[in-house]
Amino acid sequence: MKVLVAEDDPLIALGLVERLRSLGHEPIGPASDGEEAIAMASINPPDLYLFDIEMPKVDGLEAAAQLADAGLRRPVVVVTGVDDPNLVERSIASGVSAYLTKPVDSRELHAAIDLAAARHAEFQALESEVDRAQQALEDRKVVERAKGLLMTALDLSEQDAFRRLQLAARERNMRLADVARRIVEQKSLLEPKRAR
Repeated sequence: MKVLVAEDDPLIALGLVERLRSLGHEPIGPASDGEEAIAMASINPPDLYLFDIEMPKVDGLEAAAQLADAGLRRPVVVVTGVDDPNLVERSIASGVSAYLTKPVDSRELHAAIDLAAARHAEFQALESEVDRAQQALEDRKVVERAKGLLMTALDLSEQDAFRRLQLAARERNMRLADVARRIVEQKSLLEPKRAR
């Protein structure tokens, strides 16, 4: 797994890079601040972020948030030398998957990376499920609208209008919702011509 490291203390940063290598990961960086981390992630997108929270210019939480907004959301493991409950709350609110306090040992780091990757995969699966449900709802709405147009224009029952949609979809080898969209887009063809 490619892991982008951002840590402003050079010794800690090198220690994190070496631990990542020993765990079989490919470290990217280290970046010395959040701005540099954002630039590095934009050029070479990693699989996971390992960010110190308190860094100059842009802190680790803000860097992760900016990357997510830019379409580069990844699992985030944050590291801090400060034991502050407010930071924990802020980390959770920022979508951080795992939180470590310094000094970090290899076993904790390995567990945090695994946890972050698993949480991120669960989140993506949920997001995908929501997207599918929203698409199904949109498809249903357009089918109902097309059915209504056919019922009005051709004086059909609801059942007959639906059968017409199904038949058109089969004959054209198209999805029912796509046929319905075409009908809705071309509804003017279904409307009677008005005398001038």
